[in-house]
Amino acid sequence: MNIFSHFIEVVSNYISSGGYIVGFLIIVLESFIPPLPLGFFVMLNCISFGLLKGYIISYTANVSGSILAYFIWKKFKTFLYKRIPNKYKLKVDKLLLKFNKLSFSSLVLLITLPFTPAFLINICAGISLKFKRYVCALVIGKIFNILFWSIIGNSLYESIHDIKSILFILISLLISYIISKIVASKYEID
Repeated sequence: MNIFSHFIEVVSNYISSGGYIVGFLIIVLESFIPPLPLGFFVMLNCISFGLLKGYIISYTANVSGSILAYFIWKKFKTFLYKRIPNKYKLKVDKLLLKFNKLSFSSLVLLITLPFTPAFLINICAGISLKFKRYVCALVIGKIFNILFWSIIGNSLYESIHDIKSILFILISLLISYIISKIVASKYEID
């Protein structure tokens, strides 16, 4: 455990010495490379810059990276679709149809959930969703997603067994659901 603590300290010192740009870029990069652990990077930002600054950097970077990924997938969707083998096209079409039929509230909840693969959501959104709907859901959902990783990312294993953390997650999901219903009805998104 001492090696892990030392590693975290070295990496967080490197991030803080590189400034906000490094903290921002590692989160943006996560939007494009699926195996990179968002929770770990958010935790490093919070350790490096403090909880509030780390949260703000991580939130703005994650939203920015997701929007950038959305536009890239939107731009190249026809090109990429042609390269899908024919035997998989029906499955891809069904997945995109299901994704497109999600209610706004369900989309917000999907984005809010901390273990949902953001990379896959960015791909599906870029290919099948309108920008306004996606960005509204993204901005609401990522508030709680990044908040979860900011607060709980430091000790994920311990937090799973902690009833306060579980209540926090459930309350965050409920709040994001309520906000998404209000936004959906006010801006006629659904």
